[in-house]
Amino acid sequence: MPDKGNDTDDDANAPLPRMSKEKAEEWAKHWTVSMARTAKAEIEPETDPDLPAAKFTNCIGKNNESADDGRFTLRYSVRAKLPQPQHADALYAVRDALKEQGLEIQDFRTDPKVSPPNLLYAKHPKDQQFISVRDSDEEHLVLIVSTPCLLPPDAEQKQF
Repeated sequence: MPDKGNDTDDDANAPLPRMSKEKAEEWAKHWTVSMARTAKAEIEPETDPDLPAAKFTNCIGKNNESADDGRFTLRYSVRAKLPQPQHADALYAVRDALKEQGLEIQDFRTDPKVSPPNLLYAKHPKDQQFISVRDSDEEHLVLIVSTPCLLPPDAEQKQF
């Protein structure tokens, strides 16, 4: 993720990290490919044009503020093929790799008594990206990367 500058979590006008939508999508794709490789899973190609891997949305602030300066968030989601008996081992491997990268594990389980049985949530403490891995069905995991609010490189950040 790009450098966030000297911001604080409580300052609505703190400098936002800067990244283009194209770079954000490349970055998120890299994360999902890396997680799939760690899980020994194969990412399936997109088959539904109504459900693209990359979904960009406008940023909404803590107090429901919204700016028209181009800021955005990205949710990048893919399905990875892996037989269900390997899901738990895959999540352990991804969890360990994410911890090595400095992410904090927010939730983790491999429990066949609950639904979904395999679930992992992680967040980077500084850069604020969010990672999720969970069962989709008997043959797939869903890998998700979400960015914090990003501002395009050439945009002027609106102040509140």
